[in-house]
Amino acid sequence: MPVSRLIVLGVAVAAAGGAGLVAKKLAVTPPQRVVVSAPHQPAIKLKQVLVMTDDVPIGGVLSSQMRWQSWPADGLNDGFIMRDREPDAISKLKGSVLRAPMYKGEPVRVSKLVGQGKNLMASILPKGMRAVATQISAETSAGGFILPNDRVDVIMTRRASKTGVQNSATGYITETILHNIRVLAIDQTIQEDEQGKKTKVGTTATLELTPEQAEIITVAQQMADKLTLALRSVADDQQKVTSEADYLVSGRGRRGTVRMVKAGDVTEVQAR
Repeated sequence: MPVSRLIVLGVAVAAAGGAGLVAKKLAVTPPQRVVVSAPHQPAIKLKQVLVMTDDVPIGGVLSSQMRWQSWPADGLNDGFIMRDREPDAISKLKGSVLRAPMYKGEPVRVSKLVGQGKNLMASILPKGMRAVATQISAETSAGGFILPNDRVDVIMTRRASKTGVQNSATGYITETILHNIRVLAIDQTIQEDEQGKKTKVGTTATLELTPEQAEIITVAQQMADKLTLALRSVADDQQKVTSEADYLVSGRGRRGTVRMVKAGDVTEVQAR
């Protein structure tokens, strides 16, 4: 083979090899697919908790307003009722009375319940306190807007009489005899008004009183022509009471004297 042809063939082979290298470098290599695995999520531990299926007010009776519901274990409270501890809780709690309102979706708490056959009022009354009922009407109870757990002042209104002349009216004496008293209950009845609509009218208020306050209001009920409840602001709940009409109770005014109430008049005689 002539030398010239060998030279041409060598040049052609070299050119082809160079072209192949250039083409290889210019070729786009597809990116590798990166697979990102999601971090392992631990399963949330759940427990069955007894919850309310409906709203029930204070004094209401539990019947079918309960069911078991899954609840995160790390959100449990010691007061919750759990199925693994009390599987028959629904049947046991039927007939219980609520000492505090409970709402739909709220876990049932034994601390808010009164057992079957037990008195609700005695259960919600704090230790050492007394529950005393007094007659009220719409005009003596802030127009009917006083509700349980509200705070009120008790105002006594009675006729004044001329000195030495019994039952001779010359006007009225009004005095606040008890301050910042908690209302435990309002007796509510349902009646039809002129338009046929049902309205609630309270006739009796039950107040939370100390034994001394219970004596004061008992005397005041005998003396007064009218007892009025004055509604207080919620901001006054913690206000400390510094005075009350303890002079109405015999033996609490001056030592050695007895106070007598007759026909609305108060007389003081020396004790023997």
